[in-house]
Amino acid sequence: MKVAIVFTTLSLALSVGLSTPAADAAIYSNGTSTATFNVTLTLQPNCTITANPLAFGTNGVLSAAINQQTTLSVTCTNTTPYNVGLDAGLVTGSTVASRLMAGTATGNTTTTVGFQLYQDAGRTTIWGNTQGTDTVAGTGTGSAQSFTVYGQVPTQATPKPDTYQTTITATAYF
Repeated sequence: MKVAIVFTTLSLALSVGLSTPAADAAIYSNGTSTATFNVTLTLQPNCTITANPLAFGTNGVLSAAINQQTTLSVTCTNTTPYNVGLDAGLVTGSTVASRLMAGTATGNTTTTVGFQLYQDAGRTTIWGNTQGTDTVAGTGTGSAQSFTVYGQVPTQATPKPDTYQTTITATAYF
């Protein structure tokens, strides 16, 4: 008798559990009702800029110009006009017309090496930070646009051995 009761209870539990349809699988046939909604996104003119380091390498006497190059990447919203400027750097006395790197060793931080940044491979057009004068203009495409920065350390008196550096800020004006 005990076995029959357990079997009946188990059968009832299984049949109830298996016969109940899931709520998301239900099908209704009484009619439909619909609603619409808007999906929006407002894009404003915007730009981002990234820059890669410029390394002139390891050298000895600065008796010949040292040329190197690097790239900047500008991404602006499609049709957004922009200018890209490069400042003079952080070294005291550095200007766009006469950029300087300073020594990094203790006691040598006021010693400098001159260098310049150019817009062209011929290294004739200085790349500065005054819009409409010495910046590079572009129009956004919605994708990254690459620009080459041409650097040069000109012939000059060679200061004492050290690592010389500065930090240049690249700015996208839009």
